[in-house]
Amino acid sequence: MSATAELIEDGGAAASSEEFFRSPQFLEAEGVTHSLRITGEDGELIAPLIVREIEGTNERDAISPYGYPGLAEGTRGGARRSLPAVAPTGTPPSSPALDPGSIDFSATGLVSIFLRHTLGDPPLGGSSERNVVLIADPALPPKSRGSDRNQINKNLRRGYELSLVPGPETSPLERAGFLAAYEQTMRRTSAAERYFFGAAYFERILESPRTWLALARAPGGTIAAASIAATSDGYLHYYLSGSVDSHLRDSPMKNVVGALVEHATGLGLPLNLGGGITQGDRLEEFKRGFANRELSWHTSELVADPSAYARLSGSRDAGGFFPAYRA
Repeated sequence: MSATAELIEDGGAAASSEEFFRSPQFLEAEGVTHSLRITGEDGELIAPLIVREIEGTNERDAISPYGYPGLAEGTRGGARRSLPAVAPTGTPPSSPALDPGSIDFSATGLVSIFLRHTLGDPPLGGSSERNVVLIADPALPPKSRGSDRNQINKNLRRGYELSLVPGPETSPLERAGFLAAYEQTMRRTSAAERYFFGAAYFERILESPRTWLALARAPGGTIAAASIAATSDGYLHYYLSGSVDSHLRDSPMKNVVGALVEHATGLGLPLNLGGGITQGDRLEEFKRGFANRELSWHTSELVADPSAYARLSGSRDAGGFFPAYRA
C-alpha cells in the first residue's frame, strides 16, 4: 500500500473550502458527518462524507454529499486547493491518478465509500462514467435553438421579468416561490422522496456567497420558474430548479436558463447544465438546446473492506447500483 486513508469525525471541516460543493453551508445542509483524508507520497486528497449505519449490522459505509463535491488536493500540513476543473480537451491530468487498490482503508472502519467527483479528470483511477453533463461554454460559439429564442422573446413581450438575486440577499417570499416551483416539479416527475430537500435546506445553501437565485416572474409578479445557481471548481452550476404547474405552457425555464448562460458569460465561467434523468430523455434534450459541449461525470466505488462487502452483498444482482448490498 502506498497511501493510507483515515476518517475524521468533524462534520466535513477538513474538506471545507470556499467552493460551493465543499462550503460550510452546503456541507451542513447535506448532513455531512466526516472528512476522508487519503495521504500518499505526493500529499493529501480530502473529501466530505456522510457516514451511515448499515441496517441490521454493526457496520457502516459512506457516501459523498449530492452534486459535485469531489476531492480537495493539498500537501501534508499545507494549504488545500481544488483540483483543476477546466482544461482543454485531451489535456493530461497534472499528476497521475491514484490507484484505489494502493490505498489502505482499514483505519476508516467502513465497508464501502461512494465518491462523487468534480468535473474533469478524477484523481482516483478506475472511476466510473456515471453521466454526460451538458456545458454552455462562453469560450466557444454560443448555441441556441430558434424555437427556444422565440419562446424566450415571446415571454418577455407578454410581461415576464427575470431577476438574479445573490443567495444571501434573497427574501423569504423569493425562497418560498422557489420552493413551490421546485416541489411542484418534483411531484410532476415522481421524484424519490430524497429529492424533496425542504425549506431549511434551501435557506442554508442560499447563505453561501457563491449562490444566486434566478427567478422568472409571470405578469402580475408571481414566480413561474426559478433556479439556484452556484460557482464551484471553475464552473457555474445550474443546481436545482423548478417551474410551477400553472405556467408550464409558457416554458419560463427557458428564460431562466438563458439568463444563467448570460451570467456565466459575465463571470467568464462555463455553465454546467447537468444531464437528464435517463440518457436521451426530455430533460437532456431541453438542456442540449443551450449547450455547446459536453463532459463525462465520474464517480468512484470504493470497497474499503472486501470481506465484509462480499458477506453483505451475497449473490445479489445489483446491476450498476453501488453498494450492492443497498440495491
